[in-house]
Amino acid sequence: MGRAISLSPAGAFGAALVPALALAAFVLVDRVHDNPTLFRAFLGAALALGVWNVVLLAASQRGGRRRTLEIAPRAQHYVQACAQASVLLYWGWHWAPVYDFVPLIAGQLVFAYGFDLLLGWSRRDTHRLGFGPVPVIFSINLFLWFTDDWFHFQFLLVAIGFAAKELIRWERDGRLVHIFNPASFPLAVFALALIVTGMSDVTRAQDIAISQFYPPQMYLWIFLIALPGQYLFGVTTMTMAAVVSTYLFGLAYFAVTGVYFFYDSYIPIAVFLGMHLLFTDPSTSPRTELGRIAFGVLYGLSTVVLYVVLGRVGAPTFYDKLLQVPLLNVSVIAIDRAARSGVLRRFDPAALGRALAPRRRHLAYMGVWAVVFAGMSAAGGVGDRHPGQWVPFWQQACEEGRPHACGFLVAKQSGLCNMGSGWACNEAGGLQAGLG
Repeated sequence: MGRAISLSPAGAFGAALVPALALAAFVLVDRVHDNPTLFRAFLGAALALGVWNVVLLAASQRGGRRRTLEIAPRAQHYVQACAQASVLLYWGWHWAPVYDFVPLIAGQLVFAYGFDLLLGWSRRDTHRLGFGPVPVIFSINLFLWFTDDWFHFQFLLVAIGFAAKELIRWERDGRLVHIFNPASFPLAVFALALIVTGMSDVTRAQDIAISQFYPPQMYLWIFLIALPGQYLFGVTTMTMAAVVSTYLFGLAYFAVTGVYFFYDSYIPIAVFLGMHLLFTDPSTSPRTELGRIAFGVLYGLSTVVLYVVLGRVGAPTFYDKLLQVPLLNVSVIAIDRAARSGVLRRFDPAALGRALAPRRRHLAYMGVWAVVFAGMSAAGGVGDRHPGQWVPFWQQACEEGRPHACGFLVAKQSGLCNMGSGWACNEAGGLQAGLG
């Protein structure tokens, strides 16, 4: 339990007014002030919080109800937020739009605190105040931004995430808890909506997925910054299972076809990021170790399936890491039940380390994961120099008639052409003529 602050109706109104006023102040930021759509989005969000606060004040005064703020920071939130912030900082150092977007991320964070506070007090008298909104906002912004002219949807995305956390609950292990990861649920909802409407161009999702590979040694960076959370919260087996299952599938696919399933990597960097910092929320994942391994395998292989399905229906494939997480969240009780069954319990790796304290067991899993990651890096499974990134590989694969090789070669050469390479323009044109 943290420190509790009891507030009169007027005091609660004042506390909730702070984020509304802070959000309104963002209209003074040049980027917001100079764009009428952004200006209206921020002002509208601030006004919505303000009106909600007035309604809540009236209800509190009628009932004479006092509100309580419980100051209770949780390590799960600030450790995750630090990991995500380090990715944003490193990524932004190598791709300027990230730093340019920081004021809009800050605005979302202010809105999230205000929305979460008002929603909590609308349903009960006590609200826990900590770092909870920070990892949610950072996680959302690692995967999806709406463009400035459509930014009002970014506030709606945030609101849906916190509303789902508060309103969609179930009883688990004797406690009423939220079902969905509050970042992955709205990401999946909006990904589906964008696919159905064909409006992905109002976001920068594709730019995000591509640019996260720009920083050197990004795979290693993500691996390292995720280690503290793995030690504290025991999520290593989920990440390791997701990465290894996807990598093994990629090896098998290459052995059969002679080309790479994801074309220029065994595991795309944005998917690798999702395997570390998106689906691994300990509150919405299985509790058993065997269940967490199954959870990771399901995430990894569902990414493969979604990549195929999205490609075949002509939808953007960069949603392959987002759509499945809510379905996995819904399955965690069933996964744990299966893992505890008499048939599977004997295979639970936790049984091998029951004599170890939890943190020591976490260290053991991290040691295994470090060895696996080092081996994958040495073998070229992850890292900056994958053969699929080079044109000569695809030229040879195209000449040999490998599946999808010529089509990808055209796309790669066209991309280089758009970057100003005359040689690539000639090659792409000639290849397209030959294929036509």
